[in-house]
Amino acid sequence: MLGQPLFALIVGDGPEKVHINAAVHANEWITAPLLLRFVEELAAARSAGDTCGLDAVTLWAVPMANPDGADLAQDGIPPGCAWAEELAAWNGGSGDFRRWKANIRGVDLNDQFPACWELERERRGLAAPAPQDYGGPHPLSEPEAAALAGLTRAERFSRVLSLHTQGKEIYWNYRDREPQEAEAMAERLAAASGEGSDGSNGSGGGYHAVKLSGSDAGYKDWFIDEFRRPGFTVEAGEGVNPLPVEQFDDIYKGLAPILAEFIRG
Repeated sequence: MLGQPLFALIVGDGPEKVHINAAVHANEWITAPLLLRFVEELAAARSAGDTCGLDAVTLWAVPMANPDGADLAQDGIPPGCAWAEELAAWNGGSGDFRRWKANIRGVDLNDQFPACWELERERRGLAAPAPQDYGGPHPLSEPEAAALAGLTRAERFSRVLSLHTQGKEIYWNYRDREPQEAEAMAERLAAASGEGSDGSNGSGGGYHAVKLSGSDAGYKDWFIDEFRRPGFTVEAGEGVNPLPVEQFDDIYKGLAPILAEFIRG
């Protein structure tokens, strides 16, 4: 919304295209450096001669899907912001935006996708901008959500994963429209999380594959609905958002094996 670009990092040269995005929610900004570390380690391993499965797959990673929102959650209202007065009002008069999930226009980007959007808006019960849960005036009204949808439609990924916090859960279904193999794949992702790369459990134990109901209009929901291909939401770490940066290394131990298994498919 403030002119910041959304960057996609491309690793690998395989014919199958897969996608991971992060920081869709502003106060879940820690997912951006988590994904960046994973991509950095993939690139380093490839340079050292380990294909990491990327001879068969090309990974498209978008580490920061909500840059304006993430800046707001960490630093407060930026100088000269056109929505300064509105943001203060939407945040209940508080200058503390650490719990803010939406983009800088008060739209929750993970309630923005055209997968039963109307039902989700009715369920949320919000008709105006807010720190979270307002789905906007119509699906894909926000440039960040529209950009993710446009990239996905252009590249036609075989599977996608959207990285969030928190709860150590993996959501894999959407209104029984997911492909038959999705549940087994989610179980493999969960099993991969049991131990970190050094043999220790990441953040106190493994992740769980969860069949979710009562949720619509998310990126994963829309991908499954439109493409009928595997889509996952991974809720990394445990605690209260925003998760403290001191947990970063511990979270990464459990998360990196999930992302690696996702690439392998």
